[in-house]
Amino acid sequence: MDDPSTLLWCLAAAAAALAMLAGWADSRRARRRDVDRPGWVPWQPILILAMIAAVVSAALALMA
Repeated sequence: MDDPSTLLWCLAAAAAALAMLAGWADSRRARRRDVDRPGWVPWQPILILAMIAAVVSAALALMA
């Protein structure tokens, strides 16, 4: 793991996995039965930030 692009690719993969998890959780929240219990985790901002982190990490890995 001497190459910095390897670390950036791993970071991009982890951020993409987090984005997929946040998307799945947000879709579950949209289909919940009890509308009065929305939950405490803001999944949409997590999804957006994780996607941005994945794209930036992949772009930096390609440049490295």
